[in-house]
Amino acid sequence: QVQLVESGGGLVQAGGSLRVSCAASGSTFSIDVIGWYRQTPGKQLELVATISSGGIINYSDSVKGRFTISRDNANNTVYLQMNSLKPEDTAVYYCNAKRVWRAGIVIDYWGQGTQVTVSS
Repeated sequence: QVQLVESGGGLVQAGGSLRVSCAASGSTFSIDVIGWYRQTPGKQLELVATISSGGIINYSDSVKGRFTISRDNANNTVYLQMNSLKPEDTAVYYCNAKRVWRAGIVIDYWGQGTQVTVSS
């Protein structure tokens, strides 16, 4: 079992920066991939960025070059540094962790989400 708690959301101006954090607890050693998704009311959940246990990082095209995902293994915390924010980045940001079982089963864990609002 894994528990995820996001923090750091808020209101920022377009062009500004914000860093959101995801603190993981529980069976953190079992996490294979951890990262961020976001959702705007009325829209689908969108992948933002992920980082694997091996350090492989993936970004969505919409945030690549602006957002940076990183992790602090000692504190079991993953960060998403968001720069050059745009109004379209406004969303609830959810931390997600995946455990990949040998049989190919993927178990997902989700945080409660943190609101990020970018004003124009």
